Amino acid sequence: MKKRRFNLQPKLLLGLVIMAVVLVVALLSVIMIIFGGFMYTYYSWITYDNAYMSSYVIDGDRIAQYYENGEVGEKDDYYNEIADYLMTVKDEVRFKYLYVAKPEGDNLVYIWYAGDSDGENHKTGDMVELSDGEMEFMKKAADVKGAAIDENVLITESFATAYVPVYDSNNNIAAYVKASMSTESMNQNSDVLAIITLIVTLVILIISSLIYYIYIKKILVRPLFTLHNAVTGLVSGHMDNLEEFTVDVKTKDEVGDLADGFGQMVKELNVYINDLSRVTAERERIGAELDVATHIQKSMLPCIFPAFPERKEFDIYATMTPAKEVGGDFYDFFMVDERHLAIVMADVSGKGVPAALFMVIGKTLIKDHTRPGISLGEVFTEVNDLLCESNSEGLFITAFEGVLDLATGEFNYVNAGHEMPFICRAGEKYEAQKIRAGFVLAGMEGMKYRAGSMTLSVGDKVFQYTDGVTEATNAQNELYGMERLGEVLNKNKDSSPAELLPRVKEDIDLFVGEAPQFDDITMLCLEYKSRMELKDERTDN
Repeated sequence: MKKRRFNLQPKLLLGLVIMAVVLVVALLSVIMIIFGGFMYTYYSWITYDNAYMSSYVIDGDRIAQYYENGEVGEKDDYYNEIADYLMTVKDEVRFKYLYVAKPEGDNLVYIWYAGDSDGENHKTGDMVELSDGEMEFMKKAADVKGAAIDENVLITESFATAYVPVYDSNNNIAAYVKASMSTESMNQNSDVLAIITLIVTLVILIISSLIYYIYIKKILVRPLFTLHNAVTGLVSGHMDNLEEFTVDVKTKDEVGDLADGFGQMVKELNVYINDLSRVTAERERIGAELDVATHIQKSMLPCIFPAFPERKEFDIYATMTPAKEVGGDFYDFFMVDERHLAIVMADVSGKGVPAALFMVIGKTLIKDHTRPGISLGEVFTEVNDLLCESNSEGLFITAFEGVLDLATGEFNYVNAGHEMPFICRAGEKYEAQKIRAGFVLAGMEGMKYRAGSMTLSVGDKVFQYTDGVTEATNAQNELYGMERLGEVLNKNKDSSPAELLPRVKEDIDLFVGEAPQFDDITMLCLEYKSRMELKDERTDN
């Protein structure tokens, strides 16, 4: 486990800071949007209402009396009253501009001018040129009847301006009332509001985040830190008594359930480890015993080659590769007497220890009952009856035994359900010898077995094997088969028995590849090299 610092607290604090910043930005944006809309509506209403009220109190029919060829006629009391009214409205509302003007082409001629907040003043009759935008907006306002703020008020970065027409008795536009209010105070108020909102929001969020952080630290960070220390101590191996292992987390939530579950898991893990230790120890003991059994089994099979270095009449070699620690296959070869050599190849059904024990019994019985002057058929008949008496597990043996007369080359044999041997005549190739196969040993009591016979010449070879050779399977579930076995034997027909068997095993391994071995692989090769010279008994006497 990679050791790292417990850095959940700074991550949690960073998350709270990011959340606070996002909330501040979002809240400030919403407030400014709402405030901007409110101020837009407020300035629009103030500007339009006062311009509209001013247009309402002005008599449109008198405007023509005050306007004559671009000059103002005689000023009467009504004119002065309107002038005073407009000045009062301008001062109270704090308009930048407030005047009444009559359009003349692209210009406006002042009728009443309430003065400029910067001190600039125009007398009645002065003319001002309008921009294309102002003229277009003023004409648009003239097309609107009644109080319509959106069409009559123009909001810019600096001013909120309203144009309201003044109608005469014939419902014609006699003049326009223009009211302009500076939006500078609105912008200033917006800035002040933004600063105040930011400060208040930050203070609230900092206090609430701190409280929330303390709360989260208490209910989440500290329990997780305790759980982290417990896990670290468990992994590092600093805890010896796992039976009393606990995680001191008191919270009654998911973290508490996690801590309780982890503590219970550790206790169950301790039980599992103890059980595993016992099982492992038992498995090691069994493995050691199997290892001893493997050595015992190997020692029971002839494994020293050359087997009979003093005998020049024959050469023999055999191998056995078990699929498990101990196998059910076995081979054997021994001198029945000075003149006769016996070879045995057998395969016990099943694998493992039961098959190995049954193999020992079968091997011993076959060797003990093979005696000079007794037919091999009688040997297998006697061995079969004895094996059936003690076969409670229902095992059986396929077996082949042959006895070679070293003087004459006569080769007597008996086959109890085993594979056909390959015979290689001197100077020729290996061919499977089709011989009659009897019933398996230990399969049925009272079976009678018949022996067969053939004659071997000097230079002939006998190759015998178990079904683990021909039934070796590769990853594609293909069998090695008799045909491949015959091919590899004939490629090496001139090889000695000690050279032949490793080459056959190498070819099997190459065919099988990475596929597992399911059956024991056992092989034996006997080469008849020379005839035994017999001594004349009369000369000896």
